[in-house]
Amino acid sequence: MNPSDIIPNMTLKDKVAYGSGQSYWRTKAFSQYAIPSIKLNDGPHGLRQQDDDVNMLGVHDAKPATCFPTSAATACSWDRSLERAIGEAIGREAAVAGVSVILGPGNNIKRNPLCGRNFEYYSEDPVLSGHMAAAFVQGIQSQGIGATVKHFAANNQEYKRFSSNSVMDERTLREIYLKAFEIVVKQAQPKLVMSSYNKLNGIYTSNHSKLLHDILRQEWGFEGMVVTDWGGLYDRIEAYKAGLDLVMPGGSHYMEKEVVQAIEAGQLDEALVDQAVERLLKTVAETDPETKQPITFSYEDHHQLALRAATES
Repeated sequence: MNPSDIIPNMTLKDKVAYGSGQSYWRTKAFSQYAIPSIKLNDGPHGLRQQDDDVNMLGVHDAKPATCFPTSAATACSWDRSLERAIGEAIGREAAVAGVSVILGPGNNIKRNPLCGRNFEYYSEDPVLSGHMAAAFVQGIQSQGIGATVKHFAANNQEYKRFSSNSVMDERTLREIYLKAFEIVVKQAQPKLVMSSYNKLNGIYTSNHSKLLHDILRQEWGFEGMVVTDWGGLYDRIEAYKAGLDLVMPGGSHYMEKEVVQAIEAGQLDEALVDQAVERLLKTVAETDPETKQPITFSYEDHHQLALRAATES
């Protein structure tokens, strides 16, 4: 699947529509362009696979998978080879389940002990976090599965997470809150980065061109695509300008009409939409399970790995 052969044949409406999901866990398929749908699933410490038809709370039975110790635990091992092995195991389970992208690792800094998702994150130390996350990403992607580093960036509390504003100076941002992401991007080149719900210095991260374009792509050399956190879109036109590629979940039209009108009025460059489509198509082509060789695994082997990780953490 070559993006340069597909994009010129797509209508503007279809290109914009392709930028949001088909369902809660899937990207859109376009049979007329031979574009398949791929599945994205959590998570940072095991494959959390559910039915496609779920609600925003995700309160549904999960399908069986190995539950590995959380990142908060495995970081205590200081063992990158162990973390890579966990990533490989989760990647194998994803491949067998037909999942193309894992929504992990979580790589935020533990700023506040009251943060309800600290268990998903590695450490207060950005260097330790970055190296462990890089090993995890390398493990997942060695199995042909895309990894998603999240939540970019400065998403360090759950309280009012859709409206909170993380305010800091440049040195604090660079040395503490971005360093772990910089390490994982430069060492492991994840297929995806997920923007966060919060604002950073007054701008929502999904609209933050300094964060998504200037730093992530231009400075660090990130080559993958950027996806929103689920429900984390605030202005799709500004998101395109910032470098966002995919809005999740699917099931609604997410300002598609407004984006088309903005392009027709000369307020948004269509080339930015083309770039987003190209990055998404590249990710789909690289992770489509239909193009992969069959993979097998043993739940017992993975259980023993989980036990070892717990023992060493």
